[in-house]
Amino acid sequence: MGEEHAIVRQVDEAKADMEAADRLIREYLPFIKAETAKFLHRPPREGEDDELSIAMIAFHEAVRGYSRGRGSFLKYAAVVIRSRLVDYARREARHGGHVSLDAPAGEHDGAVGDTLQGGEDHGEEITLRDATREEIEELSRQMQAFGVSLTDVAENCPRQERTLEACRRALRFAKETEGLLEEFVRMKRLPVARLAEGSGVSRKVLERHRKYLVALLLIWTNGYEIIRGHLKQVMRGGAAK
Repeated sequence: MGEEHAIVRQVDEAKADMEAADRLIREYLPFIKAETAKFLHRPPREGEDDELSIAMIAFHEAVRGYSRGRGSFLKYAAVVIRSRLVDYARREARHGGHVSLDAPAGEHDGAVGDTLQGGEDHGEEITLRDATREEIEELSRQMQAFGVSLTDVAENCPRQERTLEACRRALRFAKETEGLLEEFVRMKRLPVARLAEGSGVSRKVLERHRKYLVALLLIWTNGYEIIRGHLKQVMRGGAAK
């Protein structure tokens, strides 16, 4: 919570001070690159990929358009970045791959650098829905490498509060244990023995809900900000913090 409050303070300062805005962009360049990488499905190349420049412009746009009522700033910024990258890709396709960063998007669209209008709630709803769908599709692709589908996860979700709390403990341990999540991604299997030993959750419970836990760990490993926000509400602040 403290970290999010600090970001909001920085955003407020950046709205009134261009130097503060530049500092904020530099500080969150890894976040901007990560969002661009998710869109490109590879790390962006500085000085070569227009998408990275667009993402930086979109981040600044998010700074100018953000208000506390919008919730998490980084979640909001991720939505704006993805929206602008999607817009750019569509324009590039229409223009045969030659698009200026400041070229108008179309008859009814603004330039890439235009700010979001606070009253365009319906447009933001559509943007958020599209971004959510993209996250779900990407998560589904990642889960396939573990032999898990979204249907599997729905069917494997704990039904009892006691079991859900056990899964929360396992997730907390995984997040707090250095190298465990990296091992999970590298080996493409749930480290049941380490989770059981470290979290105190029985192997039987972990094995029974393996597919559900695979999805949870992937979500918390790969920065799915929108899905993660929904999980925080569902898990009522337990493992989600």
